Amino acid sequence: MKGLYYIAIEGVIGAGKTSLARLMADKLDARLILEESESNPYLEDFYRDPRRYAFQIQLFFLLSRYRQLLDLPQTDLFHSTLIADYIFLKDKIFAYLNLEKRDLILYEKVSTLLEKELPKPDLVIYLQSGTDRLISNIRNRNKPYERHISSEYIKQLNEGYNDFFFRYTETPLLVINTSEIDFVRNEEDLNDLIQQVLHPPAGMKYYVPRKG
Repeated sequence: MKGLYYIAIEGVIGAGKTSLARLMADKLDARLILEESESNPYLEDFYRDPRRYAFQIQLFFLLSRYRQLLDLPQTDLFHSTLIADYIFLKDKIFAYLNLEKRDLILYEKVSTLLEKELPKPDLVIYLQSGTDRLISNIRNRNKPYERHISSEYIKQLNEGYNDFFFRYTETPLLVINTSEIDFVRNEEDLNDLIQQVLHPPAGMKYYVPRKG
């Protein structure tokens, strides 16, 4: 993993990006950066009434992610690797899905200015999963603010993520199909994913883990 420092893990709600980030940080003795999503005061209101609170939640997330990533150190005396459970650019997936046209224009102006100041990951990992699996994971973890998320919204979000990463060229990208594995409960699945990260692609790689 020579030269690899900043790894970002992405995926739709319920894909397991935060779980994988925690597990990988522990295995690789890496510094961990987690998105402060639950600190957004509009989160539960948005899932109850998306149209009314779309712009507020989007702007809060945009500025929160910007502030957090802007503080990333250039070097770290105690860690050779940094792992985050999101990338700044993913904010646009939600914006294009939820904002009306005039709000989207304003959002784009602000987002473009902020994006220029942030460091890019050395590797992005996209955890791809089927919509049914995502919905099952969300229901099983039973977070209060997620109880109002509709299946249709997760479907649209999953399509948005797939389209975004199909076109993604900003950094090396490792797409991992997670529909048939459980890296949280299965140590073998986790170690297999880590081996893929230890040998990152120069461009884009699509990996389908084999069961057994």
